[in-house]
Amino acid sequence: MSETPQATKDCTEARAALEEYLHHELCAEDAADVRAHLAECEECSAEHHVGEMLTAALQGACKDRAPEELRAKLLESLRAAKASHA
Repeated sequence: MSETPQATKDCTEARAALEEYLHHELCAEDAADVRAHLAECEECSAEHHVGEMLTAALQGACKDRAPEELRAKLLESLRAAKASHA
């Protein structure tokens, strides 16, 4: 079954806005448009689901802290670089 030109346009627009939608960066009206499209489009909904899973995985990975020794070396290196450019 082929998509209508309007459906293709809707998918293109929804996919272009997915990242902002995932991060709650769209205005209420645009978010509602994306949400409505996702409710009707299985392919875009699946892509949104993948985006949610990747976002959750990245957020979980970002909660890990570097070992204190590495953090201290990095901060020392940053301070030295800043001092040499001042």
